[in-house]
Amino acid sequence: MIFLYRYVVRKEITNLKYHNAKLPKRLPNVLSNNEVTAIFNNLLDEYKLIAGILYGCGLRITEALSLRIKDINFDSKSIFIFNGKERKDRYTLLPNTLINPLKKQIEYVKRIHTDDLNHGYGIASAPTALYRKYQGALKLCGWQYIFPSQHRCTHPYDGYICRHHLHVSAFSKHLHRAAKLSQIDKRVTAHTFRHSFATRLLENGTDIRTVQELLGHTDIRTTEIYTHVVGNRRAGTKSPIDCLFN
Repeated sequence: MIFLYRYVVRKEITNLKYHNAKLPKRLPNVLSNNEVTAIFNNLLDEYKLIAGILYGCGLRITEALSLRIKDINFDSKSIFIFNGKERKDRYTLLPNTLINPLKKQIEYVKRIHTDDLNHGYGIASAPTALYRKYQGALKLCGWQYIFPSQHRCTHPYDGYICRHHLHVSAFSKHLHRAAKLSQIDKRVTAHTFRHSFATRLLENGTDIRTVQELLGHTDIRTTEIYTHVVGNRRAGTKSPIDCLFN
C-alpha cells in the first residue's frame, strides 16, 4: 500500500508507524560428498575443472571464469581473485588435487594463444580501463583466460578482436545435465559448490575468520550463515532417538 501511494499515486502517507518488510533468511543448499563426487563423474573436460575450482577454492562462477594464467601461483599454491564482488581483490587456496589439471589446461590455452598470434590476433579481452593501461602487455600469455571461448570476438567497447572467456550459461548447461544424470533432486547451481566449500571447511574445524577471508565476505555475519547449515553436526549433538536405539 505504501508503495502504491508513494510511486503510483505520488502522495506520501505520514504519521504511520510501520517497518519495511524484510526478506526471509534462507539457508543455502549444500551438497554431500557423495553428491559432489557423482556430479564430478558426469562432467567432462574443462567443465569438471571449473566445478573443481568452485568446490575446492570457494570461488563464484564469474570469478572462476575470469581467472587468467597470471592469477595462478603454483609455488605458493594460491589463486589471486582480481576485482571480485564489491570490487575487492583477495587470495584463496589452490588445492593439490587441482594443480595437474590446471597445468594441462594452461598448456591447452598456450596452444590456442600461439595460434591466435600466428593469425595476427592474441590480445586478451579486458575492461576498457585495463586495455588503455596495459594494451602492450595484453598479448602476453599470462593475460589469457584459463577457460577461453572457442571463438574470437570483437570487443564490445574498444572494437579489437580478442578471445573472451567461456560464458556462464555454457557451464550452467553442463552442470544441469550432470546433476540430472547423477539423479540429484536438489537444485544445483554453480553457487551451490561455493556453499558446500564453506560448509565443509567449518565441519573440518576451520576458523570462521579464515573462511570469511577465503570467501571474500566483508561482513562476518554473511559467513555465519554456514554455521547454521553445519548446525548440531559440529557440536556432536545426538538425537534422543539415536540414543534410545543405539
